[in-house]
Amino acid sequence: MTVPCTTGIDTGFMTLGYAKVAILGVVQGITELLPISSTAHMRVVPALLGWRDPGSAFSAAMQLAALAAVISFFWQDVRSLAVSSVSAIRQRRFKDPELCLVIWIALATVPITFAGVLLSGILNTCSSPLRALPVIGWACIAMAVLMALAEILSRHRRSVENASLVDALLVGLAQVGALIPGVSRSGSTLTAALALGFRREEAARFSFLLGIPAIALAGSKELWELHKANLDMHGWSILALGLIVASISAFAAIWALMRALERFSAWPFVVYRGLLGILLLIASSKAWLI
Repeated sequence: MTVPCTTGIDTGFMTLGYAKVAILGVVQGITELLPISSTAHMRVVPALLGWRDPGSAFSAAMQLAALAAVISFFWQDVRSLAVSSVSAIRQRRFKDPELCLVIWIALATVPITFAGVLLSGILNTCSSPLRALPVIGWACIAMAVLMALAEILSRHRRSVENASLVDALLVGLAQVGALIPGVSRSGSTLTAALALGFRREEAARFSFLLGIPAIALAGSKELWELHKANLDMHGWSILALGLIVASISAFAAIWALMRALERFSAWPFVVYRGLLGILLLIASSKAWLI
């Protein structure tokens, strides 16, 4: 069995066993696609239960569960973009709106890909300083403030169909913030889309569609890193269970988010993030959680 942290990759999830990883899979799946930061919850929940931190490698690999949920939920959009883009290329209709959107999504993925490579040594290392509770707490509070401003100032009128290259690039740049634990990929991109004037449910749709390449790259990269770390069959089976459970809970999370944004607003997430950040800072300063 691979010993956690001996290869520089945090494989602490292996010591938790199947039952605990299944529980964390539910937590990861729900919080990965809600704008409330999965990293924050994957640090807090194990700490409250007296379990060890499953590690950033586990969180990153779990993004493949989020990918499966996003593609399943938005299958009609994904299929339409794929079919229309192939058809447009064959017919040399290079100004086709759906082909343009696919190209823009690809370009918007470049910033987080570049930043992820640069920061990989810090993000996934054992006991990464970026996973410290004060960092996560402040990130939660900062995103709560930004999301609140986006809710207040946005006109909530636009749809994905009239998105532009500039919109995609700006949301793509916001996605880079997700590399900081506590920010949340869903939270940063949703906030950016709201700030650009998209309707709440359209902002979420744009956020998820734009995130597909980034989620796929991050999850695949982490699987490759775990392969290079010589993860044994026991480790892979535990990870597989987590992925299955997280996929189901992630699909439920998307459904809940879309319903909430259609009927209400992002304010419940603003309040939750703000309170979570404050509690994390207090718990850290009092050494209640480490």
